[in-house]
Amino acid sequence: MDALRFAYRPLPVRVVFGEGVLGDLPAEVDALGVSRVLVLSTPGRRADAERAAAALGARVAGVHAGAVMHVPVEAAQEARRVAASVGADALVPFGGGSAVGLAKAVAKETGLPIAAVPTTYSGSEMTPTWGMTEGGVKRTGRDERVLARTVLYDPSLTLGLPPAVSAASGMNAMAHAVEALYAPDASPVVTLMAEEAVRALAGALPEVVRKPGGLPARTRALYGAWLCGTCLGATTMGLHHKLCHILGGSLNLPHAETHTVLLPHALAYNAPAAPDAAAALGRALGRGDPARALWDLAGSLGLPRSLGELGAAPEHLDDVVARAAAGGFANPRPPEEAGLRALLRDAWEGRPPEGQ
Repeated sequence: MDALRFAYRPLPVRVVFGEGVLGDLPAEVDALGVSRVLVLSTPGRRADAERAAAALGARVAGVHAGAVMHVPVEAAQEARRVAASVGADALVPFGGGSAVGLAKAVAKETGLPIAAVPTTYSGSEMTPTWGMTEGGVKRTGRDERVLARTVLYDPSLTLGLPPAVSAASGMNAMAHAVEALYAPDASPVVTLMAEEAVRALAGALPEVVRKPGGLPARTRALYGAWLCGTCLGATTMGLHHKLCHILGGSLNLPHAETHTVLLPHALAYNAPAAPDAAAALGRALGRGDPARALWDLAGSLGLPRSLGELGAAPEHLDDVVARAAAGGFANPRPPEEAGLRALLRDAWEGRPPEGQ
């Protein structure tokens, strides 16, 4: 083996995985030594969050169904106010990335521990990364106060996720593994997890779309999403995530679908500068051109493949290019304005990805 040099620090998250593990939530909360839990969700998942809260019994301080995509700073402030008003000493986000993101926004300022119950393939629950949007700009950062102490992955909770939402959420998760493969702080452990994650999700998602009530495929997809989130938590985000944050914060585009559209194009841009990552993805996807394989996969799942379909007007292209070209993030290939413009033009128009 060639000489290796890397650093790897496992994050201290307890993971409980399997059908029915939602029933373990009271015991997991008790293990944190807390007694007044605030359950967080989006408005659409309030009924499900109420059922989870009922299982916690006297441990529940309240349910706050105020989670919103991209975590607007106003939503974060309101959630902190509610947590303080009910005397919460822990947080249980129940749902996808919006609920987890809101819990992180509260924990960042209060230090309250998080026991997450994800119901999508977001992966955010496995990372110390937070994000909030203010004035059309999404800010992100890393802070171990926002890292969940415990995550309960119950595949049965994903059965009600519509096929299109499941597929987009899974593509979003794959973006975490893709960027982990060429991150400057990647390691052999992360590389193994990332390749396995992409293989698991790419194999499971078509079956999830065909048979959304099938628990085996849902289980494989959630397993892949857990690995993707673990990879994201251990490495530094690059161009793909930077573009998604710019577009999500400034244009309020749907989070998972934006990841779906941009991922093949960002990979095509970076692949020449990251041949080992491209080779690993080729093995995972069974194709020599992983960027085109991801584009084809999104199409086969019935997902949008253009930013235009998501409502992004082309007059914003120059601003997005300028902000991405300013850099400030790690990436195997420098953010060159001409290449970024070509990447975004193809993504805006829904063309197949091409190396820029």
